[in-house]
Amino acid sequence: MLRDIIRNISNGIQEMHFKGMTCGLVDERGEIAAMYKGIPQNDIGIRTDVIENISKSKGMKMLIRSMAPEVIACDEIGSKEDVEAIGEAMVAGVKGIFTMHGKTMEDIKNNLPIHHLIETKQIEKVLFL
Repeated sequence: MLRDIIRNISNGIQEMHFKGMTCGLVDERGEIAAMYKGIPQNDIGIRTDVIENISKSKGMKMLIRSMAPEVIACDEIGSKEDVEAIGEAMVAGVKGIFTMHGKTMEDIKNNLPIHHLIETKQIEKVLFL
């Protein structure tokens, strides 16, 4: 699902007159883009830059400094370092799409760094699938 969201943001959605945005993907374990010799094997969109095999927090910071994305995406956030990097992205004016594990809002409240992002309205929406 995250890959599809990234692809649609990157490519745009013609029916909605949405032209697309530059995206940065931190693919820590190579599961989203499936890079091979620097080329994504999965369709992640024409405006998506990928950083893989690096921690999410370092990858987000590198993307902000070197690729100027409008949107950053990464999978399974949760650490204090991830939250700090998300904060840096927000200060830089970068939007974010992030996934994390949790079945209920209580699960999320138990992760204090993430709960802080929600309480301070830095995370606008939480979806449970």
